[in-house]
Amino acid sequence: MATEKRNLLKGDFSKKNALLFALAVLVTIVLWNLPTSSFGIEGLTVIQQRIIAVFALATILWVTEAISPWATSVSLIGLLLFTTSDNAFHFFRSGIEKEELLDHSALMATFADPIIILFLGGFILAIAATKSGLDVLLARTLLKPFGNKSENVLLGFILITGVFSMFVSNTATAAMMLTFLAPVFKALPPEGKGRVALTLSIPVAANIGGMGTPIGTPPNAIALKYLNSPTGLNLGIGFGEWMMYMLPLTVILLLIGWFLLKKFFPFKKKTIELEIEGEVQHNWRTMVVAGTFIVTVLLWICDRWTGVGSNTVAMLPIVVFAFTGVIKARDLEEINWSVIWMVAGGFALGLALNESGLAENVIKSIPFGSWSPVAILLASGLICYILSNFISNTATAALLVPILAVVCKGMGDSLESIGGTPTVLIGIAVAASVAMTLPISTPPNAIAHSTGLVKQNEMMKIGLTMGIIGLVLGYSLLFFLGEMHAWQ
Repeated sequence: MATEKRNLLKGDFSKKNALLFALAVLVTIVLWNLPTSSFGIEGLTVIQQRIIAVFALATILWVTEAISPWATSVSLIGLLLFTTSDNAFHFFRSGIEKEELLDHSALMATFADPIIILFLGGFILAIAATKSGLDVLLARTLLKPFGNKSENVLLGFILITGVFSMFVSNTATAAMMLTFLAPVFKALPPEGKGRVALTLSIPVAANIGGMGTPIGTPPNAIALKYLNSPTGLNLGIGFGEWMMYMLPLTVILLLIGWFLLKKFFPFKKKTIELEIEGEVQHNWRTMVVAGTFIVTVLLWICDRWTGVGSNTVAMLPIVVFAFTGVIKARDLEEINWSVIWMVAGGFALGLALNESGLAENVIKSIPFGSWSPVAILLASGLICYILSNFISNTATAALLVPILAVVCKGMGDSLESIGGTPTVLIGIAVAASVAMTLPISTPPNAIAHSTGLVKQNEMMKIGLTMGIIGLVLGYSLLFFLGEMHAWQ
């Protein structure tokens, strides 16, 4: 017992982690106390400077894992509440205008963000599917066409997830695909990296798949809003036109993801005998789970026609399974609550950056107007990619697209060499979709991390590689389409 305690302490408080933690704290203290003028951001407030310091702390801790990701998230929420909100200690609020302070209730509300409900709905659906044996039936049915070769099963996961993600929220898709993992894992040996490859295939495919259609991910819709608006460019880019250009890119990236995953995380066994063990329970509870699963997926697919968003739809399985007794109170213990805290921290950081005006000030301080068209295209994509790895890609696109639309409009015909404003704005949608480096980067990443099978450095390895390849291929395509004036 004493040895176990020593090992536990050694694992949690190693010298390396202690040094990294000390480095993070030191950087935070320096940034916190520098003169505001040293940041080169016009109009930077004291609150915004504190948020920069907290952002640096969170980034270092998330990337290095000096402490666990969920602990970093909880810590940054606490720091923001106690030092930057309208409920902070008096000495932190002294001399600061009330409108500059963050709303403490909004920070706390990140624990109940609609996306959190979507997470819970997905987790509950997965638990119910496992209890009833429905996950076994679904895995057998959908994966059967891909045979028993390990690499082909991995391809099956990628293609199924990618196709669903084109029409359903990537978070909802990842939550649904999570139900297939457990029975497939039973057919795999514990050694080797096959389980890691299969687990990571879900966020990679869910994030990339959304690029294929205008409704696949919110950044696509945000870009199209400005491109198709009668008061904007009024281009009238339709569903089919978007897919004609972006679907080939999506398919290529999915296949590259498949190739990289099987190379980075090779299977120990070349074949998987997918005689997935387990049987469907033939009782009324299974009928309830199956019916609820079908209705939930259909509502996720048809949210544009029903008017009910995917986050609200996620309440359906929670309500039905609780009301019918399919899910008991003890089943809730199986939910990975640390992931909920981790995601909430990412939301809180995004809220602080946006609500304080810091993100907008930083973007406006960049002299886009004096840059060449190619520099604007590449810089805007890189900024979007970096921001989207730390805050919601929807929030990043909502911040950047309006600003870049104004900048591009002011540059007039000088952007013709790259295809005009559409190339820049669609580039934002591409950059936002390929940002998947950390567990907090996207909800599908967090869902994969919640399985406990994926280490953060493994996620960074595939996420960063896919991000770089996605940016290069995506912007090469956009540059080519721009020269061909395809969007005009």
